[in-house]
Amino acid sequence: MSSLVRHITFDAHNAYEIATFWAKVVDGHVHPDDKPEDDSVLVVTKDGADLLFEQNPDDKTVKNRVHFDLQPTERTRDDEVAWLQTIGATIYNDHRRPDGTGWVTMHDPEGNEFCVERGPADRRTEANQDE
Repeated sequence: MSSLVRHITFDAHNAYEIATFWAKVVDGHVHPDDKPEDDSVLVVTKDGADLLFEQNPDDKTVKNRVHFDLQPTERTRDDEVAWLQTIGATIYNDHRRPDGTGWVTMHDPEGNEFCVERGPADRRTEANQDE
């Protein structure tokens, strides 16, 4: 027997606002029944478990014990990091190396950590440089 991961759930100060941010990041959408005043907001994804954001007044005080490692599908890692900053993410720790490897640790608008790794576009660029 096994279990299906149906939702990945996050505590949030503003469930609708942070759900809207993550819907953009994962190219999903906020469930049509969910409204800005709701205490629980679902982001429906195309490729995996949906993301559930639940209102919680407690402040985040320590590092996340679980976080996302994102791999851009259409942009380079650096372009993805720049785009994420335009929608409210911030760089927390930059682990990019001169040879193009590495990742960037970021915070979402509520301070949750996530990482952005290299994706296929980075690997295509590296292959072209080797020619």
